[in-house]
Amino acid sequence: MKPRLLIVDDDEDIRVQMKWALANDYEVAFAEDRASALATFREHQASAVLLDLGLPPHPGSPVEGLAILAELLARDQSTKVIIITGQSEKENAVRAIGDGAYDLLCKPVEMDELKVILKRAVYVSQLERESRQAERTFTGQTFEGMLGASPQIQAVFDYIRKVAGSDAPVLIQGESGTGKEVASRAIHRLSRRKTGPFTAINCGAIPGTLIESELFGHEKGAFTGAHAQRLGRIEMAQGGTLLLDEIGELPLSLQVKLLRFLQEQTIERVGGRKEIRVDARVLAATNVDLKKAVAEGKFREDLYYRVAVVTIKVPPLRERTGDTRLLADNLLANLVRESGRGNLKFSVDALRAIERYHWPGNVRELENRVRRAFIMTEGRQISADDLELAAAAEKASVGTLKEARETLEREMIEQSLRKNNGNISAAAADLGVSRPTFYELMEKLGIKRD
Repeated sequence: MKPRLLIVDDDEDIRVQMKWALANDYEVAFAEDRASALATFREHQASAVLLDLGLPPHPGSPVEGLAILAELLARDQSTKVIIITGQSEKENAVRAIGDGAYDLLCKPVEMDELKVILKRAVYVSQLERESRQAERTFTGQTFEGMLGASPQIQAVFDYIRKVAGSDAPVLIQGESGTGKEVASRAIHRLSRRKTGPFTAINCGAIPGTLIESELFGHEKGAFTGAHAQRLGRIEMAQGGTLLLDEIGELPLSLQVKLLRFLQEQTIERVGGRKEIRVDARVLAATNVDLKKAVAEGKFREDLYYRVAVVTIKVPPLRERTGDTRLLADNLLANLVRESGRGNLKFSVDALRAIERYHWPGNVRELENRVRRAFIMTEGRQISADDLELAAAAEKASVGTLKEARETLEREMIEQSLRKNNGNISAAAADLGVSRPTFYELMEKLGIKRD
C-alpha cells in the first residue's frame, strides 16, 4: 500500500500541482481549512501532512495552521507535519517547528527536495508507529517471563503449554543465549510441580571429578574432603523439576548412572549403598546436536531417547521475525522505568543496526549490549555507536536502492561537514537542504555532531 499523505492548502492551483507530482508515490487526500483537515485526518490517518499556515477564515494569520498542527500532533505524535511557508512567514514557520512540526519548506516548493523530505518523514513515522505498537504488545506477547510476537517463538510457547501438564522428559535445544533455561522454568511454573523446587545444574561448567557428587550427592567420608553428607542436585529436586543444562557435556561414565535414574527413579549417593527414590521431572537443555553426538559415540543412544521424549527447539534471535526490536524496546523501557532517567530512546541508526545485526550471542548478547549502552550514553538517544554496532551496520550489504541512496547521503554529508569545518548551516546550504532536514539526516545516518 502507498503511504498516506494529507495536503492542507486553500490554493487550488497548489493542490493540483501537488497531486500531479505526488500521486504516483502516495495516497493523497486534500483539505482547505481546519474543519476539513481534521475530518479528513480522522478518516485518512496520514503518515505525513503538508500544511500551509495561512488558512481561512484568517488566511493572513498563522492561527488556523498552528491550531491544526497542535490538534494533529495531539491525535497522533507519529504523524510528520511539514510546513509550507512563504518568505514573509518564516518567523511563524520557525515557531511551528518549535511546536512540533517535522520540517519546513519555502514557496515556491522545489519538488525534488520535497520528495526527499517526504520519504524520510514517512520512514521515521513508520518507525515510531512500529515502536508504539511494540510497546502496546509487550503485555500481550509476554509468556511466563518470555517475550516475543514472531511465529517462531509463538510456536515454542504453544509447545511449552502442551508439555507442561505431563511428566514426560523434555529436551530443549537451541544456541547459547536463546533462553533455554527460561523456557525450562516456564514449563516448571505451568506444571503440577510448580510448588516444588526447580533445580538446575550446568553439566559443562563443573569439572568431571566433581560432577558425580554434584548430581548424586555423597556420604560422609566417601572421598577426601567429604566431611559431611551432602545431597546432590537430583535429590534436591524431589517433588519438583530438575534441569540438566548442557547435557551433551556429561561424561559417558555418568550417562550410565543418569540413565538408571531415568529408568528406575532411584539413585545412590557417592560412597553410599542405599537406594533413594526421587520423584522429579527431568528437563534437559543443549546447544549441540545430540543426534550427531550419538553417531560420534559421545552420547549414549539409549539416554538420548530417554531425555528426548519431547523436543523443543528454541530459535536463534536472527530467525525470530520482528522480535529483536520488540526485545530491545522492552529491555530499554524496563531500564528507564527502574532508573527513573526519563524518556531515553533508540535513535534511528540504532534501530537499523539492531535489525541488521546477526546476533550470534542471541538474547543474552542483546541484553548485554543494551544494558551497557544504557549505562554509557549521556544523551537522550542510544546510538549505534553506544551499542557498539556502528561497524556492523556499516558492513551490512547494500542490497536495495534505498540502502545505496543512504550510503551516498552519508558520504555527501560527511564530506560537506569536513569542507565547512563542522558548520551545520553552511553544510546544509551546500547540499541545498534546510537545517532541520540536515539534522534529521545526521541522526538517521548515525553521524555525530562534533
